[in-house]
Amino acid sequence: MGIPRRTFAFLAATGLAGLLAGPAAAQSYPSRNVTAIIPFAAGNANDVTARIVFEQLQKQLGQPIVIESKPGAGGTLGVAQVARATPDGYTVLFHSATFSASYVTHKTLPYDTLGDFIAVSAVGISPSVLVASPKKGYKTAAELVAAAKARPGELNFASAGIGAASHLSAEKFRVAADFKAQHIPFRGPVDALAEVMAGRIDFYFLPLAAAIGHIRSGNVTPLAVSSAKRVPQLPDVPTTAEIGYPAAAYDFWNGLFVPVKTPPDIVAKLYQETQKAIADPGVKEKLDKVGVQPLVMSQPEFQKYFEADVKATDELAKKAGIEKQ
Repeated sequence: MGIPRRTFAFLAATGLAGLLAGPAAAQSYPSRNVTAIIPFAAGNANDVTARIVFEQLQKQLGQPIVIESKPGAGGTLGVAQVARATPDGYTVLFHSATFSASYVTHKTLPYDTLGDFIAVSAVGISPSVLVASPKKGYKTAAELVAAAKARPGELNFASAGIGAASHLSAEKFRVAADFKAQHIPFRGPVDALAEVMAGRIDFYFLPLAAAIGHIRSGNVTPLAVSSAKRVPQLPDVPTTAEIGYPAAAYDFWNGLFVPVKTPPDIVAKLYQETQKAIADPGVKEKLDKVGVQPLVMSQPEFQKYFEADVKATDELAKKAGIEKQ
């Protein structure tokens, strides 16, 4: 027997209808296309990872996942679109450590970072790599630090924009190594990397996924990785901890988010299917090639991980003197 129309109207008005419809909705979910918002331009490291995972995820769900790249305003335009979306699981957000950065680098945001979203599933983690142009002649990170300390404030470093992961990972290293350098933000990672390769920028931190191809081609020299352990793709490159700066560790994570009122059963299904996707041997192989390691944790653990990362990023911004824009 169905719910009387008058009763359902009351439930809808009070917001309780979704609780009754939740389990039934989850059983049939998804019954149509799912839109995945990536708040960066196509080809970005986050975008590459997302497409690898979504290709497998749509096979498992049995419905197409339509990817929409929504760059602009440091990624906040795409995030705002998801915050405003109907919380039914048909609009999802694939974001990264930059989500935390936006919280601490923007005076105002068109959404509530910690209040408008559910952190559904972690996907992967990619160490940041400290690189420089071969033209600079640095063979080790120690040589770079020595040069920076010999000429306080004269060296510069690139980022894909204020608050980008490339900015924060560089600031974390700079603070840990205790030297001054000029921050040069660019409109995106492509422009930043081009200036680094040309030798006009002294150093640059970027996710391994984005760096590995240029390292292999010799366009840039890797000096250190920001992970706790050396990475298989660069076995001869030391970690920042190994060279004396354990506080400089910075991992570029990414994961799946949905609007906060999405039914719990749909959140659970998205979590289970995403974890299944990143455990797929074919997906793991593709992620490994781009320097991304699957990040396995429960949904509540990822929620806590995200909240802790926002707090840690806020503390870093204060230490580095990063002002909100």
